[in-house]
Amino acid sequence: MQEDFRLIVDLVTVLAAAAAGGLLAALLRQPILLGYLLAGMVVGPAGLGLIKELIQVETLAQFGVAFLLFALGVEFSFSELKKVKGISLGGGILQILLTILVTALASLGMGWVTSPAQGVFLGAILSLSSTAVVLKCLMERNEIATPHGQVMLGILVVQDLALGVMLAVLPALDKPPEEIGIAVGWALLQTGLLALGAVGAGIWVIPSLLRLLAKTESRELFLLGVVALCLGIALLTEHLGLSIEMGAFVAGLMISEVEYADQTLTYVEPLRDIFASLFFAAIGMLIDPVFLWNNLELILGLVALVFIGKFLIITPLVKLFRYPLKTALITGFGLAQIGEFSFVLASEGQSLGLVSRRVYLLILGTTAVTLVLTPFVLRFIPKLFAWAESLPWLNQYLAQTDVALEVAEDLPNQNHVVVCGYGRIGQNIVKLLRDHSYPVIVIDQSERRIQELREANIPYIYGNAASLHVLEKAGVKTAQGMAIALPDPMSTRLCLKRSLELTPDLDVVVRANQDKDIELLYQLGAREVVQPEFEASLELSSHLLTGMGLPLPVIQREVQRIRGSHYLVLRSERSSSQVAKDLKAATQEMNSRWYPLPETSLMVGMTLEETNLRRLTGISLMAIQRATGEELDYPDGKTILEAGDRLLIVGEPSELAAFDELAKGEAAVPAEYASCQWLLVPAHSPVVGKTLEELHIRRQFGVLVQAIRREGKFISFPHGKSDLQAGDRLLLCGGFYSLNQASQWIAPTPPPKHPLQVPVTQVAVSEALREYLPPDNQIEL
Repeated sequence: MQEDFRLIVDLVTVLAAAAAGGLLAALLRQPILLGYLLAGMVVGPAGLGLIKELIQVETLAQFGVAFLLFALGVEFSFSELKKVKGISLGGGILQILLTILVTALASLGMGWVTSPAQGVFLGAILSLSSTAVVLKCLMERNEIATPHGQVMLGILVVQDLALGVMLAVLPALDKPPEEIGIAVGWALLQTGLLALGAVGAGIWVIPSLLRLLAKTESRELFLLGVVALCLGIALLTEHLGLSIEMGAFVAGLMISEVEYADQTLTYVEPLRDIFASLFFAAIGMLIDPVFLWNNLELILGLVALVFIGKFLIITPLVKLFRYPLKTALITGFGLAQIGEFSFVLASEGQSLGLVSRRVYLLILGTTAVTLVLTPFVLRFIPKLFAWAESLPWLNQYLAQTDVALEVAEDLPNQNHVVVCGYGRIGQNIVKLLRDHSYPVIVIDQSERRIQELREANIPYIYGNAASLHVLEKAGVKTAQGMAIALPDPMSTRLCLKRSLELTPDLDVVVRANQDKDIELLYQLGAREVVQPEFEASLELSSHLLTGMGLPLPVIQREVQRIRGSHYLVLRSERSSSQVAKDLKAATQEMNSRWYPLPETSLMVGMTLEETNLRRLTGISLMAIQRATGEELDYPDGKTILEAGDRLLIVGEPSELAAFDELAKGEAAVPAEYASCQWLLVPAHSPVVGKTLEELHIRRQFGVLVQAIRREGKFISFPHGKSDLQAGDRLLLCGGFYSLNQASQWIAPTPPPKHPLQVPVTQVAVSEALREYLPPDNQIEL
């Protein structure tokens, strides 16, 4: 067969195998990346041997890394890099140096290497983490904009830049110290010159070139020009002795600040995805399953050492830079693998005689296993935190570390609106509220945005909006409303759930990141959910219909109907299996469980509206599986519970325990005629410091105290010895007149509010959010 045709056959074989492997992994609900790696193992030399020209396929696979890092550079702009410059530069460099030092000392002490040069070389290999794998996992989980995502990418960028220095120093490792110093200095000089050239080109050359390409209005010409630019700069860095990967990333950074960055990313993404799958399959081809099996115990031991060692180095470093413990732990787990660029170093080290063939194969095997395990580790982390938070002593420690880093002076303490997230949407909400003299508190954990709040003299809290401590500091208990506009779905869900743990009746408006989050957020207790893409569609349609002569009241009624239906008219039809899959994926990251409803439960035959589960127990009911096999996702208030139902419930351990009591009949559901309300106990209340037994609330007013909320804890169906404290929220159930009497006694009417502090409703906040939405879906958070 002709050589050029052989390459085409090999390329088609790899892509087909990668597609089949990815499809199989997706059907088994495993990371698609795992499918690509296994596909490479199957068709590679150690598998079926279908690939003959391995070197040429690996060369093409380098395009995958180049495009992956190019796209990362376009997204991860200079302004974004500034947010984490401390941890990326300081933490990244410290992490590399510490890993090399610890590995060199340990390997020399254990006799794994025979010279310090070999120890340093081994440490350099272990110090690199996988940009491709971590980036792919973050993108699939929509976590690039999260604090841990930003920290991981910042450190990974520094590691990728360090690869060029390592490759330059590698040939001089067994030379005298002065030659090593010269090699390091030359590599740093080259990197500095490249950075200066990139900055200059990004200011004076690239914008003009992209504008010229855009003027042609030719999609293929624009794409061709961008690809040529990316690969041209990558080849230039390779010629300078640095890496192709570094050049591709620098090219992306040069484009990131230009107005055509989003357009460039849209065009390049398909190429990136195709060549990235080729790259991961090529890594799979390097793995020898027989060698892995014959050395399984040794490789698993090395994998454990790598994960534990890198975790113990990275986690304290991130914590040292004042990040919350959870961010440090996730970063430590996420970067604990060995990166794909270590293959490059290992191959170069073998050719220079720094490692033997056996050690080289052990490095490849260990690296491959860590790459395969990383997606599972990142998927397992939320479950690990959910388990840790179920243990009171461990939860207390985790919660104590997630405190506010800084609090502005003179925070409003009542009748204010809490705005979580100060991106473009959050800024617009704050502006409108302040224009109407409503007091606000903003929560954000970006240093840049906190500085903007300081300069604008806007009350702020520097911290994680999903933290109970931060929410308490923001005065959620006395707030009149909350708007959540956070960049990632997980933080949004946790912020909503924990805000309602503190104040169950809080008026919360939430920005949905994706349309599949809408029902989930409503089910978790949001008063209203706003989806920017749909809102932009409604506003554009309203303008057009008004211009075409349709009466304004008719348009307003239609828009309100669409909003009232949770945008169902605009949403694309999704199968019930897809909805169930998305629901289970979302609830896996929260504290959830499937609960079999006892057949003798008093709730059997009642509607969800009658059971009043959220008020009585604090849990959110997400789905019902009938005994017949039918599944009801996001059931509404009219849904009737039946014998044999399995309920998917989300809540804190105390809330789940309260629901268990209620379901088993150990606590009573309020009678049909009774209503329930949450009541805040003020400091001047006559009940403060007294037990329920002393107060005789039930005997005096015919009202039952069903639950107490205290500092985020849920005390269900309290006994007579339970004392009441200022700041408690009591769930009172009884007749309307009785509730009114008991409420006036427990919480006397406060003095009149300042005239400017009129109540702010969910409608006001949601209208503020809508008014300032951009006409497209490019939301900068």
